[in-house]
Amino acid sequence: MSLNLEEKKAIIAEVGGQIADAQAVVIAEYRGLEAGQMTQLRVKTRQSGVYFRVVKNSLVRRAVADTPFEGLAKYMVGPLAYGIGSDPVVTAKVLHEFAKTNDKFVIKVGAIGDSIMSSKDVAALAALPSREELLSKLLGTMQAPIAKFVQTLNEVPTRFVRGLASVRDKK
Repeated sequence: MSLNLEEKKAIIAEVGGQIADAQAVVIAEYRGLEAGQMTQLRVKTRQSGVYFRVVKNSLVRRAVADTPFEGLAKYMVGPLAYGIGSDPVVTAKVLHEFAKTNDKFVIKVGAIGDSIMSSKDVAALAALPSREELLSKLLGTMQAPIAKFVQTLNEVPTRFVRGLASVRDKK
């Protein structure tokens, strides 16, 4: 089914809008993947906040032109699906997890800004903890000295009360 000019412009504008707000783009080949499996992937990406779409490569090449992701244009060959997200780790993680369980879904390349990543780099990015996990670890690290200080301050009156209690018990 051929798209008319207006439909093509709408797709370029939609993908271009997603790319303008994106931190990462992951490109994967889906040759031989069944429709049910692709639907499962779409559900997972939607739940994770990742824009996922199968689009003609020529339209995506036009959408990434004059953006930090224009280096991906030379990798846009064959039946490709595009994962575009504002959180690079989540984008890589969702697509990498799906690729591990489906051998016909192969991650070809990814990009964060103007740096191109191989499929191994995307896998390494997927292994990183998510933004929320990193923030919670940072908060825990920041709270530890304060909690220890409060615990130390609380120990002084506690020891005093224990000492009075032991003196009382002896008399």
